[in-house]
Amino acid sequence: MCTLRKNNDPRPVVYLDETWVNQNHSRSHIWQNEENTEGFKVPTGKGGRLIDCHAGSKSHGFIEGAKMIFRSKSGNIRDYHSQINAEVFRSWFIEMLQSLEEVCVIVMDNAVYHSMLVDNFPKSNARKSDIQEWLTKKNINFSSLETVAELLERVKLLLPTQEKYELDELALKMGHEVVRLPPYHCQYNPIEMIWAQVKRQVATKNTTFKIADVEKLIHEVIDSVTKEDWINCVRHTEKIQEEDYKKEIHREVILEPIILTILPGESSTDEDDDDEDEL
Repeated sequence: MCTLRKNNDPRPVVYLDETWVNQNHSRSHIWQNEENTEGFKVPTGKGGRLIDCHAGSKSHGFIEGAKMIFRSKSGNIRDYHSQINAEVFRSWFIEMLQSLEEVCVIVMDNAVYHSMLVDNFPKSNARKSDIQEWLTKKNINFSSLETVAELLERVKLLLPTQEKYELDELALKMGHEVVRLPPYHCQYNPIEMIWAQVKRQVATKNTTFKIADVEKLIHEVIDSVTKEDWINCVRHTEKIQEEDYKKEIHREVILEPIILTILPGESSTDEDDDDEDEL
């Protein structure tokens, strides 16, 4: 991203990500009298969960027509990522691309459902029949007597030097470029700050704790996010990126590679042996 800005790349940068809001999401401190007879009464537990997916930029704010909000199904509610699969995200991603009015740079992380490969190669735990089927589709000859390990060696010969992601290729076909964030660097994505702003407002305005009301509230709060909000959040993350970039350059300068060359027959004990001989 720093390189794109340094080169004055004119393309708008679109950031995307997902988040969640619980049905009983509220402020951490609410007013109640000592008898608990007046004030807000927050239900126990987190309640149902709503998954939100969106994209935006400092040039446009949230992308019009790119909002997706749905209720989490029963199951693992501890991790909202389990409620989004590759098929759901791919469908949303294509609709989001179609909503873009100009060629853009798209920034996202490497969540599993963001990272489907163009060609899914058989893994080490694949069944022998699946490996054989994959090799057959690639017109690769093999013997039915070959073991799984031998078949996987044939697969390795076909592995590309660089992985190609399906979503990256979809975006490229439509003229866009995908830039992926380094692992565990969500601070580089300004939409994280936007989501924090949305959640704060939902917590403040959530008074009924009914899933339908919370869903309506999320729509209203997201729609109230302004272009100026995005500009401020993007400016903040760009500052963090630039600071980290300068630190990395400085680190490379002061930590030059140290190369030790040990000639045959040499060891750290040679000099000690010579000193003992002299004594």
